[in-house]
Amino acid sequence: MKVVAFERSVQGTGASRRLRNSGKTPGIVYGSKDPAVVIELDHNALFHALRKEAFHSSILDLEIAGKTQKVLLRDYQMHPFKPLVLHIDFQRVSASEKVHMRVPLHFTNAESSAAVKLQGAAISHITTELEVSCLPADLPEFIEVSLANIEVGHALHAKDVTLPKGVTLVLHVEQENPVLANARIPAVKSADVEAAPAAAAAPAAEAPKDKA
Repeated sequence: MKVVAFERSVQGTGASRRLRNSGKTPGIVYGSKDPAVVIELDHNALFHALRKEAFHSSILDLEIAGKTQKVLLRDYQMHPFKPLVLHIDFQRVSASEKVHMRVPLHFTNAESSAAVKLQGAAISHITTELEVSCLPADLPEFIEVSLANIEVGHALHAKDVTLPKGVTLVLHVEQENPVLANARIPAVKSADVEAAPAAAAAPAAEAPKDKA
């Protein structure tokens, strides 16, 4: 995914405010052995790019003054209530150095699982992204998670997922194997199922009345 930016020489709060008023967004590129570079980008193009999932989880081609470099989106700031990107940070990446990145999860096959088709379970997505480590060339835009074999009352964990080649999970001590999704029978549905046999038995339990 390509991003076009322009190097800027003027910095400071006032300069950034004037930049935003002219439809531009200030930013910075840092990382590797090269010095950090302050940049500006077209706000509207950037705003629409931020709405794309791949912009957040892919290696980006950042073009500055006709030269392209590989970067990752590392941070951005939005206005508290306006649809306005205030600032954006990019980090340079090296083809030979592993990167840590949070990658979105795409859940599939829930409708074909026995839990949903036969038991009427509801699938809850507990975690929507995973942190992974890999070389830039191996970084996936997303990780597909099949729910075809999920069972009622059971959960699918991070270590249950088959990762793309060259990609490893980054797990933390406080959450060594986080839950990604689970399948449960909705409370209302469970109550209806329990009430049905009782309602069917009620007429049979009534004794017939004698005629006068």
